[in-house]
Amino acid sequence: MGLGRPGIEFGQGASVLGAALALGALLLSLFITPPSGAGAADRVAPAFQGVASCAGTTCHGRLEADGAVVRQDELKLWQEPSTPGGAHSRAFTVLNGTRAHQITATLGLGEPASAPACLGCHATPAGDPRGARFLTSDGVGCEACHGAAGGWIASHYSVGASHAANVSRGMVALDRPATRAALCLDCHFGSARNGQFVSHRMMAAGHPRIAFELDLFSTLQLHHNEDADYAARKGRSDSVRMWAVGQAMALGREMALFANPARGSEGAFPEFTFFDCHSCHRRIFDQADRVKTWEANPGRPIPAGMPPFNDENMILLAAAARVGAPGLAPRLDADSRAFHAAIARDRGAAVAAANRLGATANALAAALGNAPTGGDSAFAMVDVVAGPVLSPRFTDYEGSAQGVMAIDTLLNALVRQGRVTTGAAAGIRANINRAYAAVKDPNAYRPGDFRASLAEAVRAIRALR
Repeated sequence: MGLGRPGIEFGQGASVLGAALALGALLLSLFITPPSGAGAADRVAPAFQGVASCAGTTCHGRLEADGAVVRQDELKLWQEPSTPGGAHSRAFTVLNGTRAHQITATLGLGEPASAPACLGCHATPAGDPRGARFLTSDGVGCEACHGAAGGWIASHYSVGASHAANVSRGMVALDRPATRAALCLDCHFGSARNGQFVSHRMMAAGHPRIAFELDLFSTLQLHHNEDADYAARKGRSDSVRMWAVGQAMALGREMALFANPARGSEGAFPEFTFFDCHSCHRRIFDQADRVKTWEANPGRPIPAGMPPFNDENMILLAAAARVGAPGLAPRLDADSRAFHAAIARDRGAAVAAANRLGATANALAAALGNAPTGGDSAFAMVDVVAGPVLSPRFTDYEGSAQGVMAIDTLLNALVRQGRVTTGAAAGIRANINRAYAAVKDPNAYRPGDFRASLAEAVRAIRALR
């Protein structure tokens, strides 16, 4: 976030602001250590500077959100010990806990705090070179999301800095939904890089399941005020677009990983992390009357008893496509069904179908990134999510959890758009909370109860249209 902003008139307070920025520049120069012995002309700042490079009180290390342009207490929010907003700073700390040691001992990975399989997501995945104050123990620090600061930190704190100038020097443009999704998915979904993929073996050893929804998780990590200054520098955020593009990018990433021979298979078996957990994880015992633990899903043309692919993003992306990119919606539906059918045949057919579905998801990410999201689009997406076409597809825990997060995101978007009042949204919150309660415990998940709870929330939203 640049400290400069378009339209500032440096009048009487210019000398005060200039002095503060000069002091900030001096402090930051102390944090950036050039390679020893380098001449003044060829000194290159290390790529990753570490959290300390952002921590000055003239930068982002204040205890109060009283900055003239940005809050300047961002470090405090990142370090918050008890809220989701501080989760990134706690990511490394959990590696010192009992469960982390149990997991790595089971898998033969050694000490969690130094295991590459853990550090790819529980710390900033920094390459070399690194600044003197970079600490792996800081966890997922500023540069994990905003990019290695060596190229842009000087322009970032200079007078008249702009977001576009920072991005041109290497700052990650997190205001762009596709850019943010691609970065977040590396850890919150997985990537082909070492240390950024939670396998079925890891979950069997005790690692929690991975779940992600771009707009909701972005909101939980929010550390800026979206005021007029923010809008002037980066534009207004659009949570409907963020949600829709996130679903498309997640599906595209899932298909790429499934098609990757290093990720899609585990020995003689497929990589079960891609499949629905509850299709296999159930009580197994002999009994007089069969108790069926799964529901038929109209979106999956697969044989009974076959583990279904986890299609949570396919379901929600179908809703976004029907409203935001109707021309691509039939293609997504056809490719999704073809992918499920191909899994029932063989690995080669499944990979080919995954590549086609991934291409469709990427096309949707581009289309939804440019689709208008004003007017009744959020209301329309609410209707589709809980409508007669998609609602029957909420048969599994993962997809249902994504469904309630989607309704929550869309309701919040309607409030920001002024289409629903804050008071009315608060009244609907009880219905949404009941839907959340239905997916709180994976072991107690009941699809019918969830669909009824979701329908109640949607009926309340429709009444306000």
